[in-house]
Amino acid sequence: MKNQFTLSLGVLALAAFVAPAVCAKLPPTTPEAKVKAAEAAAKAAWTAKVGAYQLCEREDQVVATYRASQTAAGKPVPAAVATPPCSDPGPFASAAAPAAVEAKPIEASGAHSPAATAVAPPSTEQPAATANPTATQ
Repeated sequence: MKNQFTLSLGVLALAAFVAPAVCAKLPPTTPEAKVKAAEAAAKAAWTAKVGAYQLCEREDQVVATYRASQTAAGKPVPAAVATPPCSDPGPFASAAAPAAVEAKPIEASGAHSPAATAVAPPSTEQPAATANPTATQ
């Protein structure tokens, strides 16, 4: 009974160590997946910059409010600490250019030209052997 419990405990411990490795995310392998991953990383970096900018703006508002309330109360206002100005990251611009993805042949890309307007019926009175002669007869 003790042996069975020890074996079960060993299997659970092994599963606990192996599970994270099994669930680990593999890097992208196709060019499209690599471009998508790069796009997601660029978007995440831009989002972090926007968050830092918004925090900087809010901190400036809080300091201005504090200084105004201290001045209105007639209390001495400490000298302002020189800090760099908040820099707006601007709108998100995709870092991955459309040319980064390999161009597919027209047949594979699904960008076919529309069929021409039919001016005659597709069938003819001519036998198939006459229309499409084969080399082996």
